[in-house]
Amino acid sequence: MFQKKQAEKTAKYQEVVPMALTNNKNVLQWVDEMVALTKPDKVVWIDGSKEQLDALTEEVTSLPEGNHDKMYKLNPDKLPGCLYHRTLPNDVARVEDRTFICTKTKEGAGPTNNWMDPEEMKAKLIPLYDGVMKGRTMYVIPYSMGPIGSPLAKVGVELTDSIYVVLNMNIMTRMGVQAFENLGETSNDFVRGLHSKADVDPENRYIVQFPEENTIWSINSAYGGNVLLGKKCFALRIASYQGWKEGWMAEHMLILGLQNPKGEVKYIAAAFPSACGKTNLAMLIPPKYLRDKGYRIWTVGDDISWMRIGADGRLYAINPENGFFGVAPGTNAHSNFNALESTKKNTIFTNVALSLDDNTVWWEGLNKDLPENCIDWKGNKWDRTKFNKADKTTYAAHPNSRFTAPAKNCPCISDEFDKGAGVPISAIIFGGRRAKLAPLVYQSKDWNNGVFVGSIMASETTAAAAGAVGVVRRDPMAMLPFCGYNMADYFQHWLDMGAKLGDKAPKIFNVNWFRTDDEGNFVWPGFGDNMRVLNWIIDRCEGKADADETAIGYIPKPEDIDLTDLDFSLDTLKNILAVDKDAWKKECAEIEEHYKKFGDKLPRELRHQLDTLEAALEK
Repeated sequence: MFQKKQAEKTAKYQEVVPMALTNNKNVLQWVDEMVALTKPDKVVWIDGSKEQLDALTEEVTSLPEGNHDKMYKLNPDKLPGCLYHRTLPNDVARVEDRTFICTKTKEGAGPTNNWMDPEEMKAKLIPLYDGVMKGRTMYVIPYSMGPIGSPLAKVGVELTDSIYVVLNMNIMTRMGVQAFENLGETSNDFVRGLHSKADVDPENRYIVQFPEENTIWSINSAYGGNVLLGKKCFALRIASYQGWKEGWMAEHMLILGLQNPKGEVKYIAAAFPSACGKTNLAMLIPPKYLRDKGYRIWTVGDDISWMRIGADGRLYAINPENGFFGVAPGTNAHSNFNALESTKKNTIFTNVALSLDDNTVWWEGLNKDLPENCIDWKGNKWDRTKFNKADKTTYAAHPNSRFTAPAKNCPCISDEFDKGAGVPISAIIFGGRRAKLAPLVYQSKDWNNGVFVGSIMASETTAAAAGAVGVVRRDPMAMLPFCGYNMADYFQHWLDMGAKLGDKAPKIFNVNWFRTDDEGNFVWPGFGDNMRVLNWIIDRCEGKADADETAIGYIPKPEDIDLTDLDFSLDTLKNILAVDKDAWKKECAEIEEHYKKFGDKLPRELRHQLDTLEAALEK
C-alpha cells in the first residue's frame, strides 16, 4: 500500500516537475523545497533554446488585452525581435524602502541598509509565498553572471512565475543549461533566487537579500529592477558580500577600453551616482579631432564590474551582465548614439509609449516630434496637446521607462566583452554633480586617499529631482543602495585590496563634468569631449603627464588637457581646475557628519585621511 501511494506521489510530482537540467543535488533539493512552498501547477526548466524562448514569446504575446502580463510584438521591419510591456502604475521602479539586507546581526547590514533578522523576515514572507503559484507555472532559470567558463563568473538559479522575467533574463545574463557548466554536480556555490509577482501588492512588496545564505527573495513586483534577480540583487548586493568574504570586488562601475592611435587599449572602471552620465561615458564617441587621430572607446560594461587580482598581481575586471538595462527617456542619437543603436533589435521596452502608426516605441527626448497617435505607458490614448515638459505626469513614457538590450548589439562593444579572463584596470574614476566644489578632474595621492575620495562621493540635487535644489547626497562609490553588508566593512575591504595590490594598484581619480558658471550653465562641454580628460588620466597612469599637487590631490597642468578644435579657453579651464580651500573646509565639516553614521567601525585610515585633508587646507 505504501509503495503504491509513493508511486502515485512520484507520478504526480513528475507531472508537475519534469526532468531537471542538472544532477546537482543542492540545486534539486532547493527547487523541490520552493515547489513545495509555492505549489505551482507546472514547473518548466529553462534550457535557453530558441525553440523554448519562441514558444514563451508566443504565449505571452497571445494573452488577451487587459492581462497585466501581456507583452506585444513590435514592428518586425523597424524593430525586429523587439517586444513591448507595461507594468502596473504602482510598480515602476526599484523600491529602496522595501529592500532589505537580512544578516544574523544588525551590525552585519550596517547603518545604510534596511535590516531585519533573517528568521523574522522569513516568518513574514513564507505565508506570502505559501501556494502563491497555484494555477501558475514556475520557470526555473539557470544563469551565469559572467561569460560561461570564466573563472570570474558565478552561477545563479532564479525561480519565477513571470515569462517577462524569463525573456529579460535571457538578455541580461547567460541563461540556460550551459550555466550549470560552471557549477558542476556537487558545488553549492550558487545564488538562490525566488520571485513571484503574486498580486503586485505594494503593501506586501519585498526585495530581500540573505547574503549569508546566498539567497534572494522577491515578491509582489513585476518591474525589472526588483525581479531580474541577477542584476542589482545578485551582481551587487550578494556579490559584494561574496567579494568581501572571498577577496574580490563587486562594484557599481562601468568598464571601458581607451584605444590610442598606436592601437594600444587601456581599461578604466568608473562609478557615478545616477544622472551623472555613466552610460554616456561607457559608450563615449570621441570628438572628430581625436577620432581622426585614431582614438576609440570600447565598451566592456555600462553598469557593473567584478574585479579580482590576477596572476600578475594586477586588478582584472569582467562585466558580469550580458545586456543593458537602460533608462529610455533622454536617450537619442545625439546624447548616446551607441545606446540607441543597441535597442534596434531583440530588445524589450518597458513603460515607454507605443506608436500606433507604425507599431514602434517613443519616449521623451527620443526626438523633437511628439507623436500624434500613441498609447502612453499606462495603456491610455495619449493627448500630446496636454504635454507639459515641467510636469512628468503628462509624459507619454514613464520617466523610469527602460530598455533591455543585448550588449552584442552595441556598435562599440569590446572584443573583450565575452572573454572570461577579464581586462586589466589602469584607472578607477569616481565622480558626481558638484556645481562649484570639485575640479574637472583630480588624482588621489595614493590608493588609500583614493578610497577616501570614493567614500565621500556625492552629488547635488537638481531641479529635475524632487525636493530642494543643491542638496548634497552622499553615495559612497555609488554603492549606497547596493552594498550587501556593513559599508564600514566595505571601506575596509577597499583598503585591504589596495594593500594586496601594492604598487600594481590602479590609480584613482575623481571627475566632475558639472561645474557651472554664475548663471548655472555647465562650463565643460562634456559628452565626447570627456575623452580629453580620459587621455590625461591614462597619461598620468603611464607617467607621461605632470600635475600640480593641491590639498585634495593632483590637478592637471592646464596645458596638458588637449583643447585642440574646442572653443574653450585655457583661462576657463584653469577656473574649473581650481581648488577653493574655503569651500573644501565646509565640505570637511559635512564629511565629518557623513562619517559619524559609521561610528567606531569607520576605518581609522579614513579618519586619518580626513584629518590630513583638513590640515592641508590650513596651509
